[in-house]
Amino acid sequence: MAGAALSEAGGRIGYMSDLRDPAPYDALLLLSFGGPEGPDDVVPFLANVTRGRGIPEERLKEVGKHYFLFGGVSPINAQNRALLEALREDFADHGLELPVYWGNRNWAPYLTDTLREMVTDGHRRIAVLATSAYASYSGCRQYRENLAESLSALEAEGLPVPRVDKLRHYFNHPGFIRPMVDGVLASLADLPEDVRAGAHLAFTTHSIPTASADTSGPAETHGDGGSYVAEHLDVARLVTDAVREETGIDHPWQLVYQSRSGAPHIPWLEPDICDHLEALHGDGVPAVVMAPIGFVSDHMEVLYDLDTEATAKAAEIGLPVRRSATVGADPRFAAAVRELLLERAAAEQGRPVTPCALGTLGASHDLCPVGCCPARALKPAAAGADSPF
Repeated sequence: MAGAALSEAGGRIGYMSDLRDPAPYDALLLLSFGGPEGPDDVVPFLANVTRGRGIPEERLKEVGKHYFLFGGVSPINAQNRALLEALREDFADHGLELPVYWGNRNWAPYLTDTLREMVTDGHRRIAVLATSAYASYSGCRQYRENLAESLSALEAEGLPVPRVDKLRHYFNHPGFIRPMVDGVLASLADLPEDVRAGAHLAFTTHSIPTASADTSGPAETHGDGGSYVAEHLDVARLVTDAVREETGIDHPWQLVYQSRSGAPHIPWLEPDICDHLEALHGDGVPAVVMAPIGFVSDHMEVLYDLDTEATAKAAEIGLPVRRSATVGADPRFAAAVRELLLERAAAEQGRPVTPCALGTLGASHDLCPVGCCPARALKPAAAGADSPF
């Protein structure tokens, strides 16, 4: 019934059309990770990412070899520019007069610079969309810490400090799910007909330390992978069920991981996608669709770890694979962002609203509670119950 539920919920895109007032928000901030846009940017970018860890430049050059394979350019900034335009177009088409800005954690346009521009333009109540759909320290809490750091910088400069509200996690919104379903269907259709029906689905996401996974989300969800694993499993089930209802085939699936980094003695989420492909081939599986559900767009982890490394591993062992599309700047995702914004605005206005969410977990919280996705070193974080702003 998941596919039917998805179709029904997908039909609700636009369900808040009677709520076009974004008040109290006067701007939307697209907040992302950032990436280098040329060879000279790679080492400085990685120095930003690893700031405080004391990693020498030669090691950064080694880590950056993936970027150098692609001319030192990460696709993430181009993807964010496309999403920025999609959001502006959707807002304009639906009469939502709200400016959209873009700021990054690790590369230009930097978050602090963007927030400075926003307050100079007169904005004081800002909704924030992070390009991470799931709960985790790096996918949520760290962005909130970045916001707090930037707001402190504005305060130190004597500038107005706006209130920022981070929009809820959208992993189970139909505007995020439906494009991924279509991507898997397209990838299955692209496989040779003689292996299509027996294809397995490998849902991939970024591996993180198991300790971080276990403490992801609110405190009551901690343990055994926490919210991070639970949310990805819910998405994988939704996509698989929708594919089965549209094709009549129940494709076996598994949640697997990619892009591991860090010290080898620290446990991270497994299995790795390449190990998984080898295991499936050994079991006689005829084909695999790799579905990167953990990523909003085709950035370096997708471009290298799946399209390059995992695809090469599959070719080496003679396993037909396809990689399905990420959501990117799909108009349905842009519509979902608009609805998330209006949903939150209605709640802030005290108006009744039913959040749109699929699966078994329901809609995520609007305000991150104390103890949500904690870090080893406690830092101030904005847009939460423990926010100093």
